[in-house]
Amino acid sequence: MAIAAHNEDGNIALIGHSYLVKVTLSNGLSFTAFTYAGELPSCAFGFNSNGIAFTLNAVPPLPDEILAGGIGRNFVSRDLLESTDLEDAFNRILSANVSVGHNYNLADVRSRRILNIETASRNRYAFQEAGPEQFFHANMYIHLQIQQEQNESSIRRQRRAAQLSVETKTEALSILGDCEDEEYPIYMQGPTLYTLCTVLIDLDEQTLSIFEGNPKRGETCYVLPIS
Repeated sequence: MAIAAHNEDGNIALIGHSYLVKVTLSNGLSFTAFTYAGELPSCAFGFNSNGIAFTLNAVPPLPDEILAGGIGRNFVSRDLLESTDLEDAFNRILSANVSVGHNYNLADVRSRRILNIETASRNRYAFQEAGPEQFFHANMYIHLQIQQEQNESSIRRQRRAAQLSVETKTEALSILGDCEDEEYPIYMQGPTLYTLCTVLIDLDEQTLSIFEGNPKRGETCYVLPIS
């Protein structure tokens, strides 16, 4: 099994204001991306016809870590949608002189590889290639030593995920649907933050599945071929 799963969390005001966009460029490359109204595709997740898929996690820094005049992270993720392969995607992330960092989960269905990359301003980065052990990333840096907000929600979600094991896709979706910590659940239902949807990238089946509602129920809205 080779999968990457992600909860797309956002302000509750975003409900009903997101779109699944499919684009075919003049060079024949096509991509599909989950996009918010008025924003570039995508600050959430997407994939292209070269078999490259990604999900994203915000990792808010403290003000001293922000580089004035740097490149906004949404421009980087838009550029990712034109990646030719995993190495090209990796280089596109690292070549940008970003204003703030981000966390990228990159998947290549052709090479069956998944990378988790943390970036920060001033050309700092760290990455980890996924192996047989499960890996969970919330909205705080894990590998880079960065001045960052001590976000209680991320701390509690990271702690809760570490208590659970994943052997199957069903168990992965169950973690993302977990509400055991009522104050800071992994699956959010307001009053401010809300899990808008859940996505599962299956590298063996070469599909991206989107779930609305708690993914524990396993009710898919879309199953899209990554090609």
